[in-house]
Amino acid sequence: MIERSLFTEEHEIWRASVRRFVEAEIVPYHAKWEEEGIVPRDLWLKAGAQGLLCCTVPEEYGGLGLDYLFDVVVFEELWRVGASGPGFLIHTDLVATYILSFGTDAQKREWLPRMVKGEAIGSLGMTEPHAGSDLKAIRTQARRDGDDYVINGQKVFISNGQLCNVIVLATKTDSGAGASGVTLFLVESNRPGFTRGRNLEKLGMKAQDTSELFFEDVRIPASNMLGPAGKGFALMMTKLPQERLAQAIRSATVTETVIEWTADYTAGRKAFGQTIADFQNTQYVLADLKARATMARVFTDKCIELFLNDKLDAVDAAMAKLVTSELHCEAVDKCLQLFGGWGYMWEYPICRAYADARVVKIAGGSVEVMKTIIARDMFKGRLPARSPRG
Repeated sequence: MIERSLFTEEHEIWRASVRRFVEAEIVPYHAKWEEEGIVPRDLWLKAGAQGLLCCTVPEEYGGLGLDYLFDVVVFEELWRVGASGPGFLIHTDLVATYILSFGTDAQKREWLPRMVKGEAIGSLGMTEPHAGSDLKAIRTQARRDGDDYVINGQKVFISNGQLCNVIVLATKTDSGAGASGVTLFLVESNRPGFTRGRNLEKLGMKAQDTSELFFEDVRIPASNMLGPAGKGFALMMTKLPQERLAQAIRSATVTETVIEWTADYTAGRKAFGQTIADFQNTQYVLADLKARATMARVFTDKCIELFLNDKLDAVDAAMAKLVTSELHCEAVDKCLQLFGGWGYMWEYPICRAYADARVVKIAGGSVEVMKTIIARDMFKGRLPARSPRG
């Protein structure tokens, strides 16, 4: 088999430490958190104390100053056990990254040390009821009023929405300027006028709190602006490849994991005088998934390597997310089938993995958007320019 070559001995030592934490502090309690629809804030503090949050944040802002692979290890170890509840990815890979990349020194010093420790939890406020993949269509308004901005609007499907202390919020500061009217702000959750909606009931990822957020005349100082005015859409576009890479890493990891679960189960489960694994159909299904999972892993690892060298582009990230997310959903479906009736029982990890999987073809940009990105690149220069209405 092709061995992964990205990780050093130091990374693998870190993986062993993260795995011990996950097995001790998350696995025994995750089923309870699924029932409650949220993980306790205490888990974030424990994870922060162990260095699991925001590994790449520099030491001057309270972090460890490690490379991205240390974050990758944390994400992989969570997904390996089906721990979809802790919203560490949004917090670490998106919110902290936005602040580190685009924030002022004062913003970084205010938020990053607390995020590293798990004392402050981050959310990304982009999606609205009428604006998902089309971020230019957001309606949340930020109106200048002296030295402040006043925000009105709502967001939906916001991970960490019940727990968050700070939101990277996408707003319109100029409603008539299209993408050039989008501006990002850091909004504290204790601002008057900010309210959290209900914790949304989802098909899967039941332990991760996901909420509607409402902003009614929320007043924030102009110093809370993240990046330049009117540049929010452009800033978001620069981070989409990283977000889609994280989704690909998740799907590659879960696909490999459910294949191993199924191989173990079918080797021990008997029917018609033999194990389920003795049937040629079982072997063919798993062999096919194994071969494609290996190819998906190799391509995903190549994309990680490109990202580490600042060479990952939007098209490669889109291809990684498209292929791995579709394989992820196919794998959990076919593997659940091989568990038979037990696969439909929530107590079996394959059942929860099936429910958790469906969102991967939506989150971080739908598979249809990924196909559009890839196709546009393929036909660039091959087709005449289309009219705005074409």
